[in-house]
Amino acid sequence: MSQYQELKEQCYAANMQLPQLGLVLFTFGNASVVDREKQVFAIKPSGVPYATLTAEDIVIVDFAGKPVEGQKRPSSDTKTHAVLYAHWEHIGGIVHTHSTYATAWAQAQLDIPILGTTHADHLTTDVPCAPPMSDQMIAGDYEHQTGWQIINEFQRRGFSPAEVEMVLLSNHAPFTWGATVEKAVYNSAVLEEVARMAYLSCTLRPDVPRLKDALIQKHYDRKHGVHSYYGQS
Repeated sequence: MSQYQELKEQCYAANMQLPQLGLVLFTFGNASVVDREKQVFAIKPSGVPYATLTAEDIVIVDFAGKPVEGQKRPSSDTKTHAVLYAHWEHIGGIVHTHSTYATAWAQAQLDIPILGTTHADHLTTDVPCAPPMSDQMIAGDYEHQTGWQIINEFQRRGFSPAEVEMVLLSNHAPFTWGATVEKAVYNSAVLEEVARMAYLSCTLRPDVPRLKDALIQKHYDRKHGVHSYYGQS
């Protein structure tokens, strides 16, 4: 048995949640999970439909995006995942989808405004949309530069990737991450729902106001603050 079998199975399970949650069509997405001790991560192979995907198809790559184990070519987004793992050491999993509503906001090159308490349960900011990539970055190592597109935007905004675990890439689609790949999948589903709610709200009322700061902080703190009281723990 492969020394990476458990990692492959964890990655497979995460990838299979994406179509179950309605976040991907055909081959439009991927999830990865890292093993920090071995300095590798597991990722979906490129162009393999979810309907036929197996745990044995999952590819193991290093932090440079080079295959370590697996018979198939890894996702075309592998280098983006590699850049994020290499520079954000706290993250354990990454998800990339082209989910409909989040991608619509990305194609419109717009942040998703914080309009309601569902959003505030997870973030105290708008969901950031990184600006279009420069021609020079596009012409270079595109997927590698996509990772830097995300990192550069977080540095520009002063955002912590431990607090804001999602981003939109202009004209492209969303990426999410988390301390575990399960959290990254959860964040991807939350992002799509928040994107849908915001779209509907803006359609119903184009001048819809931003959520009050007091409500933003209240809803975030009751779930994540020092004195949080949401849930059973």
